[in-house]
Amino acid sequence: MRFKTELRNIRTFSKLVAALNTLEKIAWVRLDDDTVRFTVIPDTGSQVWASLSVDTIFDSYHIQSAEAHNTINLELPLGPLQRALKSALNSNHANLRLTKRDGIPMLSMTIHTMTKDAPSAARRNKNNSSTNNNDDQMGSYNDDNDPFSENSLYPQESLELTLKREREKVITQDIPVRVLHPDTVETIMQPKVREPDVHILLPPLLQLKAISDRFTKLAVTTTATSSSSSRREAQNPKLELSANMHGSLRLRLIADTLDITSVWDGCLENPELDPAVLTIPIEEHPSTRYREAGPDKWATVRVDGKDWSRVLSVGRLEGSRVIACFTHEYALILYVYVRRADDDYPGVGAGRGGEDGDDVVTYYVSSINT
Repeated sequence: MRFKTELRNIRTFSKLVAALNTLEKIAWVRLDDDTVRFTVIPDTGSQVWASLSVDTIFDSYHIQSAEAHNTINLELPLGPLQRALKSALNSNHANLRLTKRDGIPMLSMTIHTMTKDAPSAARRNKNNSSTNNNDDQMGSYNDDNDPFSENSLYPQESLELTLKREREKVITQDIPVRVLHPDTVETIMQPKVREPDVHILLPPLLQLKAISDRFTKLAVTTTATSSSSSRREAQNPKLELSANMHGSLRLRLIADTLDITSVWDGCLENPELDPAVLTIPIEEHPSTRYREAGPDKWATVRVDGKDWSRVLSVGRLEGSRVIACFTHEYALILYVYVRRADDDYPGVGAGRGGEDGDDVVTYYVSSINT
């Protein structure tokens, strides 16, 4: 079993790992000839299934195993990986390989950076002292006609001390992992959800996160003096998300003394579906019925405010295109299409549906029953 690669798009890779780390500290990573997959399944809260093409984050990629497609399955702590990637952000280049240290499997990241040595003040002072002593010893030989007799005009200097020298600095960070047997991960399956009632392109996630966090904080602070049952409920405030097939999104907070709503009214896009990838005719699709029913027909889910905030942390991936699929009172699925550094356009339309070759991070958020 062998795995070795150079890293590319380190900033994108680092932000993705940071977003996953907010949900859970451990991820299942599946590597094969063409694809890198990250799966995060916490005990409670939203699941994440990320699928990236190898050349999105890796270069000079080499993998070999006895499994089909040279598949390697790893259990990986996200915290150490995030810290290692942060160290590599300003590097000249970095590589990652699977190895062993004292019999323990490790992902070893080697980071190469160039640093500059500043001149040493102590050595400069020593040189100046030596220069002054030489001047005192040669003072009787100074000639007014000698242009080099004026030390103030032509001080003696060491060329070595006036230059900053570049040198390579190599840092190695080892991340302990577990190599998983194929039978161990065979039962891990993506959740299956029926065709969505509404699909809509979300506004910038950091904007949506700021409003959601404000609502959640407001719910906590306004119930601090309420009854004990209200205070317990405030520890996990619920937000109501709704969307229709006419470009509108609604975020709502309902509490004992609050009912606040923020609406994006008709300013968002409902991407067209590709009939070629649907399992039913487009005329029978639930979203078609919602569109025909008009703008008053909403699909609604209720989510935990704190978990929703962690999901929206993926908004740190700049330029990503996010499509939300609402299944009324059942689930919300977010497809976050990751923009590559060399892409001219961020992401794909809903009709692509995360097919092979797309770089997509999929969040499964279950609706809370009330």
